[in-house]
Amino acid sequence: MTATAGLIGAITWSVQAIGQLEQQRSQKHTLETLLESSGTDQPARHSSSQLSSDEPENKTPRPQSVVQPTPGAKPLGAPGNPIVRVALLSQSPPRRVDLSGQAECRFSTGEIVQKRALERLLSERRSNLVTCQSGQNGAIVVNESSYPETVYFLNRGRGWLVINQLSLERYVASVVGAEMPSHWNPEALKAQAVAARSYALVHLVRPADSDFNLGDTTRWQAYGGLKSQSASTAAAAKATQGLVLSFQGGLVESLYASTSEIAAEAHSHLGASMSQHGAQDLAMKGLKFNEILGRYYVGASLARLKTNEN
Repeated sequence: MTATAGLIGAITWSVQAIGQLEQQRSQKHTLETLLESSGTDQPARHSSSQLSSDEPENKTPRPQSVVQPTPGAKPLGAPGNPIVRVALLSQSPPRRVDLSGQAECRFSTGEIVQKRALERLLSERRSNLVTCQSGQNGAIVVNESSYPETVYFLNRGRGWLVINQLSLERYVASVVGAEMPSHWNPEALKAQAVAARSYALVHLVRPADSDFNLGDTTRWQAYGGLKSQSASTAAAAKATQGLVLSFQGGLVESLYASTSEIAAEAHSHLGASMSQHGAQDLAMKGLKFNEILGRYYVGASLARLKTNEN
């Protein structure tokens, strides 16, 4: 799926403030402020082309896991590209930290934290907060995995949690590469980008935790930071920028899994779910990304995130 002073990566937060995610966001993100008018939505087309062998023809369930609009404030971050906070649970506990390029870390007081001091700090259990900024061309490396933009090291006295805060579109480009082989058909990658973006938006509206929107594991959707982003996944995110799945005025929590069998087993009780291998097969048969999405999320429309403040 924060306070105005902190969401874009300001380093003046207290340990207490970072835990109040919904208050920091001045109430929940809402669909009215995130999405363009539903009158501009376009259906995800259901093509009559031959079905994938991975996806036998049957009555595909309609989306059931849908977040409906609720009153609230404007989302923070750039219009059309809000901020997402990802708990790096795959890197727990953080043992080694490196900084590349212009990256630097600071305490909430503004004091710079050197790498060695930070690693010593990570061995302690007392409450603390360190904010690291990647700078324009740098990265924060946690346990040999590199992450862009802002990384928080948060300890509430129960051990360290690492949270990567970054723009939605950059996050989507990385999720596509973590969830699908980057050499797959571009239309399959685009379908994955839309599904990943829609799923992330649901967790902006409905955060998984008071400190973060969602995790980086397959419990949510896989996210690998810079290592899972490539030219092809970035192109898929850019080609579909701002597009999400909407159903009857709500935002679809676009579930997906590797194959139709896994999707059915894991998600049948929740409604529609995309088979990633099925999406690749359909793309290889010539279907466009919106046609692929139409096969799996029957009745859903493609909506677009607002790109202005109005």
